Amino acid sequence: MRILLAQLRPALLMLLALTALTGFVYPALMTGLAQLVFPKEANGSMVAADGHERGSALIGQSFTGQRYFWARPSATGPFPYNAAASSGSNLGPANPALTDAVKGRLEALRKAHGEGSAPVPLDLVTASASGLDPHITPEAARYQVARIARARGLAVEEVLSAVERHTQRRTLGLLGEARVNVLTLNLALDAIPGKLRQ
Repeated sequence: MRILLAQLRPALLMLLALTALTGFVYPALMTGLAQLVFPKEANGSMVAADGHERGSALIGQSFTGQRYFWARPSATGPFPYNAAASSGSNLGPANPALTDAVKGRLEALRKAHGEGSAPVPLDLVTASASGLDPHITPEAARYQVARIARARGLAVEEVLSAVERHTQRRTLGLLGEARVNVLTLNLALDAIPGKLRQ
């Protein structure tokens, strides 16, 4: 019994010490360091406009109005861009449900943009692996420019210029692909004064 108690005491002390160190001290230290060095990122990369937080630059949002750029479809449930349910559709390319979903999205896009419009970019009809992608390709943004210019009463060149200003290039010139953050682009367009609003 004495041997058991002799071994139990250091084990309990080690448990308490490691619990305090890894459960409280380390997380508090990392949180404080993150707030000091990367405060915007540590707080969710929130995007503000007119003094209000409008969303995170890291999580897509559902924009449906004609005057807004539409994001990549989301496969999360029970509602789109649900960060608590991040996932893709997991539908394979031969699955009829995926084919039907893509056909429905194509039809809606062609109806909104006109039958004679350019080919629909792939990222406007397929969900990302996470279902939360906040970006679209520059091609997907350019595809929507005429509709948005018409709905806002802006010149096409003005909307194209906004797309160009909000296009993020490859990181360090080699990592990733060029992309456009839909939330920040839509907020920038909302900030243009004196234009037609719907």
